[in-house]
Amino acid sequence: MRVAIAGAGSVGRSIAAELSDSGHEVLLIDRDTRAIGVDELPRVEWLLADACELASLEDARLAGFDAVVAASSDDKVNLVVSLLAKREFGVGRVIARINDPRNEWLFTDAWGVDLAVSPPRLIAALVDEPIAVEDEGAPGAQEPALSETDLLEFTLPAGSPHAGRPVRDLLPGLPEGIVLVAVVHGGDVRPPSPETPLAAGDDLVFLSSADAVDELDALLAPGA
Repeated sequence: MRVAIAGAGSVGRSIAAELSDSGHEVLLIDRDTRAIGVDELPRVEWLLADACELASLEDARLAGFDAVVAASSDDKVNLVVSLLAKREFGVGRVIARINDPRNEWLFTDAWGVDLAVSPPRLIAALVDEPIAVEDEGAPGAQEPALSETDLLEFTLPAGSPHAGRPVRDLLPGLPEGIVLVAVVHGGDVRPPSPETPLAAGDDLVFLSSADAVDELDALLAPGA
């Protein structure tokens, strides 16, 4: 089996070591040169690249992999990698690491995730309710809840007051129940950090748990 792992931190490298020792072909992807350790894992392929960029995943020929593991320490990155792996490259098995248990509800098939693993949640479950980890029907078992939410895509028009400004200026005005989760610029998917610049033509991806589409239109394209 061919497996691509996004994130060459301690978790990603540990997964790569286990899989390569089991005979799988493994590719580790990370944009930080300090994370690359060819001598540490000689049977693993390495790619110095940003796994959130579509071009990087095309270079990696991700469509030829059987599984992708989004194992970075940033939940936003893991969501974007999962979505691209499933929707753009049709990877059959996508597994994502959840770093913050509060984000657990996001990691569903709506984001291309087939299986989400939350180490903090698993450890807490082992302490409080061991059966809940093994039995999906047991009390305390967690089930994703995304039935009340939608993904919204909005192309930022040239006349928008937010074109040419950073994400931090947009966030305070977002309607309640709407969260910006990705910025797509020139085909590259970027996590929406406060300093991420916005430009006319960018596709903004929102997660919405409220009927506030009209308010969002008014915010991003007033007078349109």
